[in-house]
Amino acid sequence: MAEDLLKSLNSAQTRCVFQVASCSIIRALIYRTGVTHRPDFPLQILAGPGSGKTKVLTSRIAYMILHHGMDPSSICAVTFTNKAANEMRARLVKLIGKDSVNKVKLGTFHAICALFLRKYGTSVGLDGNFTICDSDESKRIVTKLLKPYDDFLSSKDIQVNAATLCSLISRAKSKGETPEDVMPRKESRYVSSKAAASSKSTNEEFQRVFAEIYRDYEKTLRKSNSLDFDDLLLFGVRLFSQHPRYAAWCQHILVDEFQDTNAVQYKLMCCIADASRCATVVGDPDQSIYGWRSADITNLGKMQNDFPNVAQIMLEQNYRSAGSILAMSLAIISQGELYRHTSRIAKTLHTDHPLGPLPMLRSFPTEHDEAAFIAWEINRMIAQSGGMLGFGDFAVLLRFNAISRTIENALRMEGIPNRMLGGHQFFERAEIKDTLAYLQLVDNPHFEPAFSRAINIPPRGIGDKSLGEILSRAQKLGISPLTLVERINDSIIPDLKPSVKRKVQSFVNVIRSLRSSATDGMEPAQLIGKLVELIGYQEYLKKSQPDWDTRWENIQELINFASDATTDAPNAPVVDGDEPSLQDTPLRQFLQASMLSSAGDQSNENDDEKVSIATCHAAKGLEWPVVFVPAVEHGTFPFYRSDDIHEERQAYHLIHPSALTRSIRRLLYVACTRAQTSLYLTHTSKRKVAGVFKSRDLSEFISKIRYNYPVRYF
Repeated sequence: MAEDLLKSLNSAQTRCVFQVASCSIIRALIYRTGVTHRPDFPLQILAGPGSGKTKVLTSRIAYMILHHGMDPSSICAVTFTNKAANEMRARLVKLIGKDSVNKVKLGTFHAICALFLRKYGTSVGLDGNFTICDSDESKRIVTKLLKPYDDFLSSKDIQVNAATLCSLISRAKSKGETPEDVMPRKESRYVSSKAAASSKSTNEEFQRVFAEIYRDYEKTLRKSNSLDFDDLLLFGVRLFSQHPRYAAWCQHILVDEFQDTNAVQYKLMCCIADASRCATVVGDPDQSIYGWRSADITNLGKMQNDFPNVAQIMLEQNYRSAGSILAMSLAIISQGELYRHTSRIAKTLHTDHPLGPLPMLRSFPTEHDEAAFIAWEINRMIAQSGGMLGFGDFAVLLRFNAISRTIENALRMEGIPNRMLGGHQFFERAEIKDTLAYLQLVDNPHFEPAFSRAINIPPRGIGDKSLGEILSRAQKLGISPLTLVERINDSIIPDLKPSVKRKVQSFVNVIRSLRSSATDGMEPAQLIGKLVELIGYQEYLKKSQPDWDTRWENIQELINFASDATTDAPNAPVVDGDEPSLQDTPLRQFLQASMLSSAGDQSNENDDEKVSIATCHAAKGLEWPVVFVPAVEHGTFPFYRSDDIHEERQAYHLIHPSALTRSIRRLLYVACTRAQTSLYLTHTSKRKVAGVFKSRDLSEFISKIRYNYPVRYF
């Protein structure tokens, strides 16, 4: 059976799989070292777009198990989205069977960490029933913490909002920086002018405010027994580094999309692989487009230093795009090689597909003409294809969301159904958050954000003032708000003024009823059904929401999700001498699955029948027969922002000005390589910016190659 899975692989993919085979079968590819690669040695696979990297990873895992007899539970496979993990799991089931797949530790970085922290979190000071705090709750916490600083910041003419601070906190955490690390140092430095001294003082004052808010944010999370997404990784690193026995089970770790890993994720990989020093990573430096999320492309180089005898293999055969699309895409990304200071790892791409239609480049007077053409061309191609193409075969990929308005209008005018990828996600909807808040509170009574949301849904006459009194009183008594209202309800603690005892009675009864059912082992799907019935949620939606029927359908879909969430959930291995901190419950597994659900994991039934509109970032990993990339102009590709410049300097340590455009060139490369058969690049002579038309020039990424590579102009 091990030999059968090799028959469907090309020669490079077979070499990747055979890196885990014995030396009697094949010698490893000698790339940077002259050492033969063995099963217990690390490997880097540089995989171009559409080169079948998922197939390589799954076949590699299967070969480890079938040929080498490795225990599936000794293998860890890490992806960046649940969607990728589910795809890998589905392929593995066909190769090695469901029972073996369920033993593999397969999931996102966050899911792997949550799995072990649930079981052994007490080793790093966590209770096993911690709640995972989503980005909206983080923003609410920071908004509250920012308020006392409003007057001070205004007096210093410093403008900052909660979203920016949340981003800064996340960036600090992704680098492993604590609040103390980001606190400005009290150093005396020579300053050349009063203006520079004033600017330095302002920066230090803002940095100090940021550090204090970051510190208080961390205290708030710990008090509520909660972690944000970044904390999952940080506490995971702490668990595996301080207690290596929890990672001793791992003989081999495989990491997908390695070019997108940040400093903490890289350290996490190293900690899990500490015992075996054996890792396989798959990535493409040319598709590293998440610098703004602190992705560190230099991790490829770090791995060469931190892991002994790392072999490197190129996957250069593209199975997705027509030859002409591939040639132009490679020309776009290869421009950086013209400059002496480039650090790009040179590779070529080839395909067995025919040349196909040439990429099309067209200029329009304004963005309205551009959008009208895109809508017209979609209808034309569908009509001429005789039903071979549908709306779901088209995508419009944008540099940023602001460009979408005119395109959405044009599609709507032509009656073309469309969807926005990465828009308002299922678990961000109000009715879903309402339901989850009750269940979070049942599982973790200390989680204050869930209490604040659930206490007055449906309305119980508890306004902001009463809620503030409850939270303040609970803080003074050193107990959770839920414990406070339960004790008021039971007449153990005196009532507040104005009285809340009568108002909270129904709330307390609901929580206690759900808690009892959860303790008895009721499945999450049944708990949700019981919850919405107890609080009369459907009637509440009918009275308060004009689209109540759609929202109620979302609740039914949540029940569907809950019924599947705990099926085949992986288990952390039992470590001798260590008792799990808390028994994992079906409710806890469901809540974790819902909080760690990746953007795009849920989709509506009819989404495949709509034109996709997405940012280039959101389109990564996806493909369509026909792709339009509008606004291929200077000012968009590249679009200079201060953080882009900072990221490029930080990531590559380059001085050449052209290096500042590298990340955005990679973004255009990613967009173009999403196309299978037809690619359209459009631009305008002028585009309205802040209500004023401004002249636009064709992007330098295209203008520099347009005469050397075949492109249709029309």
